[in-house]
Amino acid sequence: KNFAGLTLVYVTPWNNHGYDVAKWFAAKFTHVSPVWLQMKRKHGGGFSIEGEHDIDQGWVRDVKTAGPQTKLVPRLLFEGWSVSDYQNLFTKSMKAVEMGNYIAHFLEQHKFDGMVLEIWSQLQGRFKSELTKLVRTLAEVLHSKSLEIILVIPAKFKGSMFSESEFSALAPHVDGFSLMTYDYSRTGSPGPNSPIDWVEDCVVSLAPELTEHRSKILLGLNFYGYDFTPSNMEAVLGHSYVELLSQYKPKIKWNKQCAEHHFQYKSGGTTHELYYPTLMSIKKRVELAEELGTGISIWEIGQGLDYFYDLL
Repeated sequence: KNFAGLTLVYVTPWNNHGYDVAKWFAAKFTHVSPVWLQMKRKHGGGFSIEGEHDIDQGWVRDVKTAGPQTKLVPRLLFEGWSVSDYQNLFTKSMKAVEMGNYIAHFLEQHKFDGMVLEIWSQLQGRFKSELTKLVRTLAEVLHSKSLEIILVIPAKFKGSMFSESEFSALAPHVDGFSLMTYDYSRTGSPGPNSPIDWVEDCVVSLAPELTEHRSKILLGLNFYGYDFTPSNMEAVLGHSYVELLSQYKPKIKWNKQCAEHHFQYKSGGTTHELYYPTLMSIKKRVELAEELGTGISIWEIGQGLDYFYDLL
């Protein structure tokens, strides 16, 4: 392991190469998060965790064998909740404790070390104080059972769904923040996925001082790219990237300002512009994380090229 900070990596069932990568390089990862679980609302005000059918205990054992220190923290995504469902949860304090106990029991039952919680972006910046209270309650319950909680947080775009005040309120209570510093460019304006100055700004705006709390921020790295046409953008994974390189043999250019590689190619009369991570762009972001004193999080390890992990 070359990178000293926390290193969280996501694994998805739809890119199953990530299952192999997690086993091969487990010792480089402090946390592995399989994207398996959804928190669903039940009629009558209850809730249940779905996705149990995706849990592969044999694979969990293999990862633990390859990296005895590596923690397995599946992602739990709040899915299909209406605003009134959330309000119901926020207004009944015992409901949050009940939910915490239910989650903790589920994690213990499956011998997980904690969870990655994805709930913040669903509310688009509303109910921040209620969410803060809920996350603190869940963290308290999980910590009482020696389980970890990492919170997924949105990056800073126009307006801020998650700012320094929320970070300060939660940093003493959670074990990490998975910061989604990618998907910067949009359809119709081809450009970098994660301009490096913006990545730095996202971290510093949450934690202006280099403190132990800043070390809980896991700066997000994308291991996928985007292929832009004038009217569309499509995600590009490692194998497609390699195929495009061999088919079109484009001239790859380095954009110094955003610290990313990109190239153009023509197909069927349409000009494409493609941004995809490279050893150089990843190295620059790992160095930035070291300089800022943060960890890193990677979305996701079924999408990249296997030699990327030499840097971690």
